[in-house]
Amino acid sequence: MDISGGIQASLAGRYASALFSLARDDKQLAEVEASVATLRAALNESEDFATLTKSQTISRAAAEKIVAALGDTLKLDKMTGNLLGVLATNRRLGQLSQILAAFDQLVAAHRGEVTAEVTSAFPLSEAQLDEIRKQLKDRAGHSIKITAKVDPSILGGLIVRMGSQMIDSSIKTRLNTLSQAMKG
Repeated sequence: MDISGGIQASLAGRYASALFSLARDDKQLAEVEASVATLRAALNESEDFATLTKSQTISRAAAEKIVAALGDTLKLDKMTGNLLGVLATNRRLGQLSQILAAFDQLVAAHRGEVTAEVTSAFPLSEAQLDEIRKQLKDRAGHSIKITAKVDPSILGGLIVRMGSQMIDSSIKTRLNTLSQAMKG
């Protein structure tokens, strides 16, 4: 399954593909993958960092300095740090989340895995993630790499995105469906 063509069609995909190719060719895929995970965690946990990536009011020079310091603080590998610098220089930090997701897809495809994004209202335990991974593996027939996200607005249940498929068993969606049924 070659997903790189589809990924490269997007701007974020081109950055992700470049990072993946460099990391693979330099045999630093594990280091870059760890840095990408660290960066994703920082993006999800730090409102200030998330705001920085979306801000159009911060100057290019200031953004470059901030991401350079961030790269040092998070102990990112050189390639991932350089990616942040290029994104800041090109005013593309707003694409960071999509770039990280596309990179994960490329790594998973390289390993013969399928990536599933699992969104829950509360953090899931490793045992719960293992059970979800097992269920998805049975369904997909491939090894599954899970990217877990927490979104309290779904109230409960799960939203699972795997490729073009989405399974939404969130309480929020169930309540909205019930509300629509009652109106009609």
